[in-house]
Amino acid sequence: MAESPAISPEQLARRRGDYGFDAPYVPITFAVIGVALLGLTAASVWLFNQPVLAVVCAIYAVYMLLSAGSYIYTTRVGKFHVWAGLLTGLRLRGDEQAADLGCGRGAVLLMAAQLLPQGKITGIDLWKTMDQSGNDPAETRRNAASEGVNAQRVELLTADMRDIPLTDASCDLVLSSLAIHNIPSASGRAQAIDEAVRLLRPGGRLMIADIRATSAYAEQLRQRGMANVQVRNLGWRFWYGSPFVAAKLVSAEKPM
Repeated sequence: MAESPAISPEQLARRRGDYGFDAPYVPITFAVIGVALLGLTAASVWLFNQPVLAVVCAIYAVYMLLSAGSYIYTTRVGKFHVWAGLLTGLRLRGDEQAADLGCGRGAVLLMAAQLLPQGKITGIDLWKTMDQSGNDPAETRRNAASEGVNAQRVELLTADMRDIPLTDASCDLVLSSLAIHNIPSASGRAQAIDEAVRLLRPGGRLMIADIRATSAYAEQLRQRGMANVQVRNLGWRFWYGSPFVAAKLVSAEKPM
């Protein structure tokens, strides 16, 4: 039986590629608002003699700037540590077939690929730069080379998560990170969840990290007969600005 390589979570979290910024306009907005509020704080003191307004503006300025810092940390560092722990915790054999829904530049895709030396993983995305800066399959392939991942073990498809061109029961593992919530409608997100279930073989595992609608994902998975459906918080390293925008993990297994 194949065995997944002995890679520690710390080793797996060390990335050599460049994975851009998730929804890059968000931290920029946080930072701009924070700086503007600092300017208003100064004006409230020196021009308007409004100390109460100055205090309020200063508090919100600090909050927005800290939110920008938290967001940047998560998208550049924190999420890699979290996913490294999740993936190594699966104790994969190393020959599984996997799919990453909304793979982007390969943050989760390529960590999983490094744990599948005899397996294969398919990344699916529409490559929207609003969702991730520089989002392009060429960047994902460049990152695969940087991480030392054999290109033959990674397939990239331009496809919608609601209609995935892979056969039924073709995957042992389906992953998704901060992607399904980008589908605007609840019915569309439900389609993506159904597609994930369809792809899984009996005994296959599903892991979705997202910042919204995780309870709805879990309920739908239960309705579709999935086993061991769980939802849990992923901690401060997966905060997109504050604990109010914290990623949660939805995990489940397809019954044998």
